[in-house]
Amino acid sequence: MAFLAGAFLPLQAGLNSKLAKTGGSPVHASMISFAVGVVALIVYIFLTSQNVSWKGIREAPAYAWAGGVLGAFYVTVIVLAFPKIGPGLTFGLVVAGQLLISMLMEHFQVLGAQPQPVSIGRILGMLLIIGGVVVMKKF
Repeated sequence: MAFLAGAFLPLQAGLNSKLAKTGGSPVHASMISFAVGVVALIVYIFLTSQNVSWKGIREAPAYAWAGGVLGAFYVTVIVLAFPKIGPGLTFGLVVAGQLLISMLMEHFQVLGAQPQPVSIGRILGMLLIIGGVVVMKKF
């Protein structure tokens, strides 16, 4: 499922970029994308009888709500980058950024990440990803 979700990201970026181009506003396209997503989630919750602990939600730390802001930032940046640098370079950079932060989160066990110390092999893997982005940019 994670692979499939990742595979859909360039499609989502292309669709949102098309919406931004035809509507004339990347930020509005991002907002519309989130609104459609909210409706889809409401329908899914209704159809599958999902339950939630509203007490638990209220007791969540304030920083836990920042995920929505980060999601909006991500979608808007992708809408802006996709038509300028293309899907390959856009998502090469996205993957490099995701892996770097994931590696640091695991090393420092941030937000419940499973412990995995930074190692030479992991750093080499990151450098290979960044090298791939550089090669994609040149060719």
